[in-house]
Amino acid sequence: QVQLVESGGGLVQPGESLRLSCTASRSIFSIYHMGWYRQAPGRQRELVARILSGGTTTYADSVKGRFTISRDNTENTVILQMNSLKPEDTAVYYCNADTTPTAPGRYWGQGTQVTVSS
Repeated sequence: QVQLVESGGGLVQPGESLRLSCTASRSIFSIYHMGWYRQAPGRQRELVARILSGGTTTYADSVKGRFTISRDNTENTVILQMNSLKPEDTAVYYCNADTTPTAPGRYWGQGTQVTVSS
């Protein structure tokens, strides 16, 4: 079992940036495959970005070139740097984790709201 706590959401204007953080409770964080998902009102939850334990990353087409996922295994943290934000990025963003590569993993954070609006 692992607990995930997200932070960093908020209200920004189009074109601005936000940095989301997810801290995991397990000290063996390095073996976990981590991901960020988002869910907008009336829509299904979708994958935003994922980083495997070995560092391989994948991104949704809609965020490629704007978002970057990274991890700090010494701090048990995964970061989502979001640049050039658009109104369509507005959603609740969830951190996700598991020790198996199947996506999504079993463990979810509580979510953090990101709102992009002028």
